[in-house]
Amino acid sequence: MKKYHTFKKAGKLTALICLITILVTPFVIVNAGERGVLMKFGNVQDPVLGEGIHLIIPVVNTVKKLSIRIQKQSISTESISKDLQNIFTQVVLNWHIQPIKTNLVFQQIGDEKNIIDMIIDPAIAEVVKAIVAQYTAEEIITRREDVKNKLDNFLRQRLDNYYIIVDDVSLVNINFSDQFIEAVEAKQVAAQEAKRAEFLAIKAAKEAEAKVNLAKGEAESLSLLKNILTPELLQRQALEKWNGKLPLIVGKEDFKIGDIQQLITASEN
Repeated sequence: MKKYHTFKKAGKLTALICLITILVTPFVIVNAGERGVLMKFGNVQDPVLGEGIHLIIPVVNTVKKLSIRIQKQSISTESISKDLQNIFTQVVLNWHIQPIKTNLVFQQIGDEKNIIDMIIDPAIAEVVKAIVAQYTAEEIITRREDVKNKLDNFLRQRLDNYYIIVDDVSLVNINFSDQFIEAVEAKQVAAQEAKRAEFLAIKAAKEAEAKVNLAKGEAESLSLLKNILTPELLQRQALEKWNGKLPLIVGKEDFKIGDIQQLITASEN
């Protein structure tokens, strides 16, 4: 019985100390990078408590602190492109709560975990799917900057309704299905082979053209020589090169000394 009374007294003393602590602590400290949501018997009040010490009425008032610092949220999504390809993306969002709207954010959504689970993650997934559906898989690669800008603008508009400020959106990774990658590689190989075939065809055409031009040049040269090398010209060239001595010719009974053309012909034979 004595022990029971001792235990009872200790319990009363503890309760009294707790009550005194509450009553003699009529203030709350809001740390740097935080805002305090003031509540009166659980009802959210209009004033948002800034950094520092704030007087409150014990028992009547309670304060919920929320961070207004920039926070990072990363999410991976799977979407379908305009040409029905599976697109896997990783988006990183930097965000923070509007400081002056902290009380409304807490009242309508809750703490940071609720903001991420209920608002940010679903918003990113939905916006990414809507944007990816506007492009083919190839365009998502070649127009990546456009995709990123649309993602940024749409998320800003979407999250602004919940008093969440988007500081930056990063489209970290874009991946495709194995089938699409194989198809792209096959297309690249085919394109390279087509270019090689085109190069060989052009090369062959150039070589054929060169041969034709060479043949034309030779034919024109022969024609020109034929027109230039007349019997009179040949006779003149022979006279210019003749040393004045007549060759000894046998079997030419009708040979005439004065006939130079016959002389040249005979010397050639």
